[in-house]
Amino acid sequence: MFEKYLAFDLGASSGRALVGIYENENLRLEETHRFPNRMVHVNGHFHWDILQLFDEIKIGLAKTVQAGHKDIRSIGVDTWGVDFGLIGRNGVLLGNPYAYRDIGEEYMDKVFEIISRDELYKKTGIQFMPFNSIFQLYRLVYDQNPLLDVAEKLLFTPDLLNYFLTGEMLSEYSIASTSQLLDPWAKTWHPELFERLGLPINIMADIVEPGTKIGTLRKDIAEEAGLAQINVVAPASHDTASAVAAVPAEGDNWAYLSSGTWSLLGINSADPIINDAALANNFTNEGGVHGNIRFLKNVAGLWLIQRCKADWAKAGEDLSFTELAELAEHAGPSPCCIDPDDARFANPTNMPQAIEDYCRETGQSVPQTKGQFIRCAIESLAKKYKQVLDSLGDMLPQPLKRLHIVGGGSKNELLNRLTEEATGLKVITGPAEATGMGNIIMQREADKHR
Repeated sequence: MFEKYLAFDLGASSGRALVGIYENENLRLEETHRFPNRMVHVNGHFHWDILQLFDEIKIGLAKTVQAGHKDIRSIGVDTWGVDFGLIGRNGVLLGNPYAYRDIGEEYMDKVFEIISRDELYKKTGIQFMPFNSIFQLYRLVYDQNPLLDVAEKLLFTPDLLNYFLTGEMLSEYSIASTSQLLDPWAKTWHPELFERLGLPINIMADIVEPGTKIGTLRKDIAEEAGLAQINVVAPASHDTASAVAAVPAEGDNWAYLSSGTWSLLGINSADPIINDAALANNFTNEGGVHGNIRFLKNVAGLWLIQRCKADWAKAGEDLSFTELAELAEHAGPSPCCIDPDDARFANPTNMPQAIEDYCRETGQSVPQTKGQFIRCAIESLAKKYKQVLDSLGDMLPQPLKRLHIVGGGSKNELLNRLTEEATGLKVITGPAEATGMGNIIMQREADKHR
């Protein structure tokens, strides 16, 4: 007998619908829909087109039925973290959500004038990134954004999509934890932070654990797709949390690398790790499944390569990722190295030009070919992984022995090989579809315990 669950996995560059099919405890995935996602630049700001994404979800539901999977048992959505939408009176969406690459460091600095960096870390355990939800929300307050005057609820991206699907407004724990507004021990919103920063805590939704049933599919959406009013479940709604849930690791002394647009590098911990060393290394304590904490660090990741590819495509040469990987392999060792987390690479007008400028300003040879640009990015990522793992190892009682690489980047053989050489750890790759698998795994757990 088959058990089928439908995962919607949305990333910063694309989304897809994946049917998870269990047969005799074996899980296989079938993609029924794939669609692009991109930031939209409007009036000087970057936004997500959330209604377009929701429409793609409805298309995905219909295509899943057309593919012969009308018998799915539930639906789960996972996305990137930190970004949110605002809901006003009568459930009206108040504009398209801002995209995380829209905000700069100035609002982070303004928050530090009220709550010091050290104190904020000790209260939340979350790494400092300019686009964390706390800084995005403070920007709205500081700028006296009129939307806050009529906002009745704040919903993070997957919570917002769940609301569109069910009419229920709840916040899943793993996605809420990325906000830097959560008490990592109590797993609730931190009232003191809201009070001191003048943030409206009344608009925050109730928090639920991964594997919680949010509600049932709205009747009109179900009828449009040809489905019954099946359950909508919050898996681990943060895509990295879902990916980590699917890491096929046993025992101790292993780390994971969820490799995609971002590289998320860390370990699972039973409790938050909040100390001076964690603060100095800017590690984060985000929510995972089964009560675990994901103690990790964000690295820029394959964004560097994705943006190079996109910029070259705009100039008329649209190369595949496979072609770019082959060019990088043939380019040989790179004479230059960049810091993937340098602010200039966050959202440059032209990524190859930003890499070239960095190399020139740091007195290094400048890449001349596309293969050299990609090789520089890949080698720089491998070296960055070593730095992060070395600092992580210094905070652990036992040395790390293995690194599990999951996600799309697990198929980048050159990056994986160079990572193994740089870190000295045994690298184990796959599954590439870890996020979708983790989403399905948590849906099934919810199904078994309902």
